[in-house]
Amino acid sequence: MGNPLTRRSVLRGGLSLGAGIGAGLALSGCGDGPDLPPPALNADVVLPEYIPYQGVDVPLPGTPEGVLSGYEHYPATPETAFPDGLPARGDGVSFMTLIFNPVPPPLDRNSYWRALNASLGTELSFEIVAVGDYPNKFAVVQAGGDLPDAMAVVPQISQRPAMFHALFQDLSEHLSGSAVRDYPYLANFPTQAWRHTVYNGGVYGIPMPRPAAGSAMLYRTDLIEERGVDPNPGSFEEFRRLCNDLTDPDQHRYAVGDPLTTLYFVLEMLGGPNKWREENGRFTWWMEDETFEPALEAMRVLVEDGVVHPDGFNVLGRFKDWFGSGQIAVNYDGVAGWNDYYRTYSQGNEDFGLGAMIAPGYDGGPGSHWSGVSSFGVLVLKKAPKDRIRHLLRVCNALAAPFGTDAYLLRKFGEPGTHHDLQGSDPILTDAGRLQTTLPTSFITDAPLALYFPERPDVVHTQHEFHRRAVDVLVRNPAEGLYSDLDVTRGATLEARLIDEFKAITRGNGSVSSWGGKMAEWRREAGDRIRAEYEESWESFQ
Repeated sequence: MGNPLTRRSVLRGGLSLGAGIGAGLALSGCGDGPDLPPPALNADVVLPEYIPYQGVDVPLPGTPEGVLSGYEHYPATPETAFPDGLPARGDGVSFMTLIFNPVPPPLDRNSYWRALNASLGTELSFEIVAVGDYPNKFAVVQAGGDLPDAMAVVPQISQRPAMFHALFQDLSEHLSGSAVRDYPYLANFPTQAWRHTVYNGGVYGIPMPRPAAGSAMLYRTDLIEERGVDPNPGSFEEFRRLCNDLTDPDQHRYAVGDPLTTLYFVLEMLGGPNKWREENGRFTWWMEDETFEPALEAMRVLVEDGVVHPDGFNVLGRFKDWFGSGQIAVNYDGVAGWNDYYRTYSQGNEDFGLGAMIAPGYDGGPGSHWSGVSSFGVLVLKKAPKDRIRHLLRVCNALAAPFGTDAYLLRKFGEPGTHHDLQGSDPILTDAGRLQTTLPTSFITDAPLALYFPERPDVVHTQHEFHRRAVDVLVRNPAEGLYSDLDVTRGATLEARLIDEFKAITRGNGSVSSWGGKMAEWRREAGDRIRAEYEESWESFQ
């Protein structure tokens, strides 16, 4: 479709990256040869123990099911993350990873980067690639064979079992089971995140943990209050009424902007599958599920009502700005960006506020909430002697130091007086901090997300309550951590074509009754083979 690479598209896969990686593997001389361990070995993999960090008091406790811990303030006396001294003293480490923000200043003009290196006892070097360029760059570097010590691997990359086996280190002896205790901050990762690392009967890489709730149907509390409407609908009809109450075309104000993510919300009402549904080892894709056609009908109603921004079908990448400016009142987006909305759009608007709704049941009662991916990607380590691998793991362990520690404070907010100023015990980034701390350590690995907003401590309570409600009705993707090479190389292209069909139908340029035919085409072209690959992968874990 020619769309720019976004967080959502990174996680949904892409043909161009898969094709590039396949070419790279051919050049590197590795493939699905007879020495590749059989998938059945995955069932024997022992995932790292989960040992939650308990070094600081938690005012708003999280849960093992996925509710995030919340903190109104940073501890006045942070815990010492590494009481024995520099955690990763040794030779420098090279990383290749991606970035969504502008690339930060280089080392010689970045005092934050230098301070981070000093705190670790080693020098981190980064090949930082803009997210839109990352697919091609990864393919080129992998094909050339001159690899950095560690590389971020996103879900679009194809031939992962063969590539991992040929080029990257099986970390099982270092991390499986109780071995992970040597790296206590990696042991703080939820078990679900480690499933993304299992290939070839081993643990290949380190996760980048992300919250269970994933996304939220955010709404502008100030616009809700202005209209005097209830932001917690109890059914689809109540949601429809809310959308109509929030729409005023004469003022260029609409309820929602993105028809696709609004469809997700409707499917959550209908109990639709989160990408895939699994029953007794059989997989059903979200667009072929019995809930999809009713969701199409519901979306046609919303479009006919005029509550969807008229440019929402054609313009990508504008939904955040529409939401921030008040052109739309409701927006389905990642929960990790909740604080950024305040920082970006509340300037000059003291009333600006955000809430989040959970999908109700379509006809009433409880609905559902789709989980996000538990790991954004995987950091893989180039094959090396054991001592070198241990050094790399110590570096990653240090970069995963959790909230409440001095190491987390430095990694996220830099040095006091330079990169942040203290407001009580809370760090507020300075201009230098906002510029320099965008070094993409979170796309190496990171501590599990904590709910914390130093500029607005009150917001944390709203966020924590949302996560609690979301986890109560959470629906996970059963294919998470499984692998289908065909889905990587062809799945996203086929899905994009069907999304275009969905948009046409909801705008009245097609019939809902034609959807069955579209699904038959999808199954013939690749869908049934993608399904079979997931089912085979599923079996390998049983």
